[in-house]
Amino acid sequence: MIVPDTRPTAADATLARIRSLPADRRRILFTGATIVTMDPALGVIDRGDLLVDGDTITAVGHHLDVADAVVVDATGTILSPGFVDTHRHAWEAQLRRIMPDVDDLGGYVMATLAGYATVYRPEDMYTGTRLAALTAIDSGITTMLDFSHNSRTRDHSDAAVQALLDTGIRGVHASMGPHFGTWDQQWPGDLTRLKDRYFSSDDQLLTLRLAALATAEIAGPALAYGPELASVAEDLGIGVSVDAVFGTASSEAVLRWAEGGLLGPDVTLIHSTGLTAEAWKAMGETGTTVALAPTSDAQIGLETAIPAVDEALAAGIRPGLSIDVEVALASDMFTQMRALHTVQRMRAVNAAHGTDRRPSRITTHDVLDFATLQGARTNGLADTTGSLTPGKKADLLVVRAEDLNTMPLNDPIGTLVLGSDARNISAVLINGEPRKWNGQVLDVDLPTLRTEVRASRDYVVNTPAP
Repeated sequence: MIVPDTRPTAADATLARIRSLPADRRRILFTGATIVTMDPALGVIDRGDLLVDGDTITAVGHHLDVADAVVVDATGTILSPGFVDTHRHAWEAQLRRIMPDVDDLGGYVMATLAGYATVYRPEDMYTGTRLAALTAIDSGITTMLDFSHNSRTRDHSDAAVQALLDTGIRGVHASMGPHFGTWDQQWPGDLTRLKDRYFSSDDQLLTLRLAALATAEIAGPALAYGPELASVAEDLGIGVSVDAVFGTASSEAVLRWAEGGLLGPDVTLIHSTGLTAEAWKAMGETGTTVALAPTSDAQIGLETAIPAVDEALAAGIRPGLSIDVEVALASDMFTQMRALHTVQRMRAVNAAHGTDRRPSRITTHDVLDFATLQGARTNGLADTTGSLTPGKKADLLVVRAEDLNTMPLNDPIGTLVLGSDARNISAVLINGEPRKWNGQVLDVDLPTLRTEVRASRDYVVNTPAP
């Protein structure tokens, strides 16, 4: 029998020193790393240092001399901004891969939203959302927009928000009423209570958005974005995330929103597949943001099934990326970056094949930008996170670049996008707080979580929809 070595390591001792200090007086100096800042003015810094002071990055450069900091030797690693997920239905996480080969949006909607969702209790909302957030942290996602469209009661909403709070992720709670089944009709009115209770400060980990659908086709007019919901968001001073933006009907809606002054940087349109050129023009002119879901569009087959990155870029929009639904898709941002990188470059070469045109291909830097800085902008957090810029909050990853699958380090951005995965992430800091260290997510009792997830899954799948 092999007995695991449970002796404390140097990494354990460093973590203990960090955690022994009050959060607001804590200073952490990472030294000797390849720093991919994703700040256009700073670029990539070879063998650099980065200083975290409390919850904020205060310096990036070479040979920083900070006498009172806890020093973390990051030689052989890449420091990167944390990834930003712009759209995930986190409450569904205990149903992961329950329909891995779902063929269309209708199949997903009827099985999940018209079926499983209708029996969810508040405790199921909590379990799914917490599992999704912890998994996000494990794979380097430090900010997650939870498109929480199963808010059947106030307690359901509270449970989803509490799950974000309990994991320590930088969470965006985007609240929406459910598509089908009975519910309290408390939404969108309950957004005022949610904001007062959980989102009263602008300087906190959690932010609030209003979630809506593009059109009334799926779930009726009450959930469709328009003047009424736009007014609610404006009164509360919160952004809006609009899901199921597909095809002709959504294109017509986009033009109506533009004419009515309902588009702008505080509005995110999700998917945006199969839209007309006129719709894209209106989105670009108004500064509207876009969240692409590369694997969702392609794998499930949403509208054209082609992630609309070329259309977004042509309109002057640099999009964010998202996970969408774990019932059928991968849970991590590495997969989204690689899928988008591959699909777009395939299309570009295919379109130019047999001609003398030069393919217009995106790069690994582009997709990392989408997954970090542009994701933050899409979520309304560009001044807070998304790059390793002094003055921004310390949301960062330490990625081992000398593991079997990452060594030798030749191109740090190529290594992050094409060569790394969750196993290479040594540490994750969110708001300066270690959430993953020495390859392990912290403060999680896995046996207990496993029991809770299985119990919730069993209840949901075995309880008939009303």
